[in-house]
Amino acid sequence: MHGQDPAEFLEQISGFLGCYYLFLAIMNAVLALRLWQTGKAKKLFQLPVVELSLTTAHLWLAVAIVFTAMSGLALGGLVWVLSFSQFQMDLMDGLMDPKVYTGGILGTLTVIYVFRKFFVKPAVAWTMLNLSLLFMGLSMTDQDFAAIVTKPDNVPIVAMVYLLGFFTWLAASKAVQNDERMARGEEPLEAVDREKVLVWPDLVYTELICMVVVTAVLLVWGIGLQAPLEEPASSVKTPNPSKAPWYFLGLQEMLVYYDPWMAGVVLPSMVVFGLMAIPYIDFNKAGNGYYTISQRQFAYITFQFGFLVLWVTLIVMGTFLRGPNWNIFGLYETWDPHKVEALNNVDLSEFVWIRWLGTGKPEAAVWGGIGAILIRESPGIVLLLLYFGFAPPAMVLYSKFFRRLFLSMGFMRFMVLSNLLLTMSLLPIKMVCRWAFNMKYFIAINEYFLNF
Repeated sequence: MHGQDPAEFLEQISGFLGCYYLFLAIMNAVLALRLWQTGKAKKLFQLPVVELSLTTAHLWLAVAIVFTAMSGLALGGLVWVLSFSQFQMDLMDGLMDPKVYTGGILGTLTVIYVFRKFFVKPAVAWTMLNLSLLFMGLSMTDQDFAAIVTKPDNVPIVAMVYLLGFFTWLAASKAVQNDERMARGEEPLEAVDREKVLVWPDLVYTELICMVVVTAVLLVWGIGLQAPLEEPASSVKTPNPSKAPWYFLGLQEMLVYYDPWMAGVVLPSMVVFGLMAIPYIDFNKAGNGYYTISQRQFAYITFQFGFLVLWVTLIVMGTFLRGPNWNIFGLYETWDPHKVEALNNVDLSEFVWIRWLGTGKPEAAVWGGIGAILIRESPGIVLLLLYFGFAPPAMVLYSKFFRRLFLSMGFMRFMVLSNLLLTMSLLPIKMVCRWAFNMKYFIAINEYFLNF
């Protein structure tokens, strides 16, 4: 698809985009019909001339008409009209800079959390879904974007991103409903609906239907998409970029900032042991068996930050933005294997001894082997000791929230929790230091392959 004549590419993709926009039109038309039939359409405003109230059903019908017109344009060969301008694509490519991308994700999730009562509304969620699908359609007219998104390896990841967004919204919606009910003194929805479901026939029938549907989807998928099989592995020809499976791309992204022993062994082990420790360090009995946010805000924020920001974000970055030579590319940028980014990554010890103090690093001949290493890396060692040693008491002394946690949890449980949080926070700190200062390691003991 890369290097293909743009006119020929647009002609090839016109049929797909025509069907795509037609599907979006049908999707919104069905919603409009459903709102009209059930009487759940909400009044938007009254037309002054004629006695007609415009409702949300009319709104989504209008959206369906617009998508129908876009489908006609695509099928009629006018796909170039349904595309972003070069200025818009360059602007969005600039937003894919790691600092802007990660900061934007964090800021967006923060806004959604603060105004969650607004964003969980079905009309708002449906609007966001339409906008995201429209963005996908407009972007598909770019060869580079289409080549990445339609790659057989990446198609399921695109689908999983949408599924993740849906289930995250669904859980937040139920949590907001329960919080509002409990604020009025009512029971959560899960306590109201206590109807038992029998294994036979209810559960078995449901599983059978799901099995048939999944089998049909896999059959259509297998016929419509080629299996992502490549040539046999060869030591003389390595793919560029050489990527792990999608579920390991988060770990592969961590390898950019940590040594393999840290990113591949220590951090995953701490995630596993941290999850195992949750039942022992969790003292809050509220929120068991029902969705809630207000009763477990700290747990909710911590999980969403660790999962969405520090895991899903890295998977999306590794899938769609990491190209040849593991460089960052924009959504609409050609994956050029000859692109070279000159980076001079510097260890913290070099910053301190050479750049700031203007002296050379301590030599082994003067101080002795181990002594020279400890003195040379003393800035990073002292910094990490202060980070893990003084941050927990500082959290208790200067934060009312963590002070309440400390009093409720006790010393041992709080220390386990605080050190898990501090270790989790090290990843974004390390990422920011790499992006802002090209800092490679806080502690670089290359003599013993021990870098941090």
